[in-house]
Amino acid sequence: MKIAFIGDIVGKPGREMVKKYLKDLKKEYNIDLVIANVENASHGFGVSIKNANELLSYGVDFMTGGNHIWDKKDIIPFLDTLPIVRPLNYPKGVPGIGVKIIKLNNEELAIINLMGHFTMPMVDNPFLSIKEEISRLKSIGIKNIFIDFHAEATSEKRALFCILKAEVSAICGTHTHIGTDDLMIDEGTFYVSDVGLSGCRDGVIGMDKEAPLKRFLTGLPSSFDIPKRCKKILQFVVLDIFDGKCLDGYKIKIYDDKDEVSLQKAFLE
Repeated sequence: MKIAFIGDIVGKPGREMVKKYLKDLKKEYNIDLVIANVENASHGFGVSIKNANELLSYGVDFMTGGNHIWDKKDIIPFLDTLPIVRPLNYPKGVPGIGVKIIKLNNEELAIINLMGHFTMPMVDNPFLSIKEEISRLKSIGIKNIFIDFHAEATSEKRALFCILKAEVSAICGTHTHIGTDDLMIDEGTFYVSDVGLSGCRDGVIGMDKEAPLKRFLTGLPSSFDIPKRCKKILQFVVLDIFDGKCLDGYKIKIYDDKDEVSLQKAFLE
């Protein structure tokens, strides 16, 4: 199976890049399934039911979340029915679930959303939670396992890779909005610390630069906003998975004002 994963879609600019390019990209790269992190898709904070359905109409097949998944209240009643997962390690009893198993090309694929600890809301230990979940999935014969690890600290993401290497198909980091170039495949597991945002690339983490600059220069609070005009980027990884192992992987960047496509192959450890 060939899977694409789009990093944090930030606001309308990110949704516009998905609309413009995704359907053609699915054909060009023979992609069977597109997963996207949508927790910033509605003006940078959360995802509304309207924008979730919009992204599904553009060719996104499945969605993951993070700490902002709760920001738009109208999505909460649909977390159990939409093709979406919220972080696995939220306490029991909150809406939605952290893992879903889907059928793809006569195979089963588990899609997991997990959230880190550093600077994040209080959740259960991500490392213990995911070890327990992987054991459960293996016990019912699930081999193909994809994880969106939504975490601030790259050390947490790297540690998870060391814990789960050879046990899962892919670990893709999200949340920082800053793409990293450390994509690799080791013992059949694909890893990248952060896929990077899809949206405005010329501000600060997809937002207009004025508010964060004011915070850094003065220490005073200021509301983040999505620019009305900006230079945009679409960032995603493509993974070729067979029998639980990632055989090949690469990252693609598309810029709205340039003709060329940037492609980076995963390093085979």
